[in-house]
Amino acid sequence: MKKYDVVALGEILIDFTFAGTNADGKKLYEENPGGAPANCVSAVAKLGGKGAFIGMTGRDSFGEDVRHVLEEIHVDTSGMCYCDSQHTTLAFVSLDQSGERHFSFCRNPGADTQIRPEDLDEEMLKNARIFHIGSLSLTDEPAKSATLAAIDIVKKAGGLISYDPNYRANLWKGRTDAIDLMKSIFPLADTVKVSDEELALLFGSETSAKDGGNMILDLGPRLAMITLGPKGVYYAAKLPDGSRVSGTVGCKSVKVVDTTGAGDSFTGGMLYRLTRRENPIDFTKDNLEKDLNFANTVASICVTRRGAIPALPTLEEVEKF
Repeated sequence: MKKYDVVALGEILIDFTFAGTNADGKKLYEENPGGAPANCVSAVAKLGGKGAFIGMTGRDSFGEDVRHVLEEIHVDTSGMCYCDSQHTTLAFVSLDQSGERHFSFCRNPGADTQIRPEDLDEEMLKNARIFHIGSLSLTDEPAKSATLAAIDIVKKAGGLISYDPNYRANLWKGRTDAIDLMKSIFPLADTVKVSDEELALLFGSETSAKDGGNMILDLGPRLAMITLGPKGVYYAAKLPDGSRVSGTVGCKSVKVVDTTGAGDSFTGGMLYRLTRRENPIDFTKDNLEKDLNFANTVASICVTRRGAIPALPTLEEVEKF
């Protein structure tokens, strides 16, 4: 038996989320811990799964804050490292009237990019049922080499790879560089989640969810999930007999306050459900759609609150919803 349901590696940072204005009309920002892989494994832990995080922060108050928040929700942080030369990465998140986000990063570089292959907790990786990564750990060395080394350790130990490519234009060296690196992980992954915007970036603006799902499966993964915002998620999957199933699972309409962490909470909810059964990728159409409905619910609750990790629901809240 593996010790952890999900181990995540990648960026962990502070999101400064817009929280109104002061009496002089100046913007106010609220400090919230974030970073896509950290958000995802936090969602797993908040639902009751066993999660662990591997990453790097600066030796500063922000780094201590994010560690404390993860530990409060019982994410194992023993695989986290400190960087003495760089500060914890910061992101300022502005929201438009629909709750959509606009990012400004303090990451040139940030501590999260400085994790090295020799910093990895190999025993933790070997004990992961599912290992989850995004793509922002591929933007800079040595984090890129550490990410690829971690994938190799997990696969050799029989673990599964979950991948959620994440595009932030100002963190990549260029659009072509981003696309090539983001796509390079598809053949190594077992499950992939992309947004409809990322699908258009990676496979062309005219690519439908149906065609995109099949393109992703053709590259190797067993499950492709394309999130469609308020419309839910399109999925395509390979069944044990080699056939494929696909479809769309909708979600309830909610009042959106902040979409920060929506996709990560969806992925965390899905990984939690997949690890509830003996073989996470032994799909049927019925059990897959039930799992996706659960994941949609996790994300629907998340967007009704501000922040990423602070907005994540408990299992009781999901079942009640």
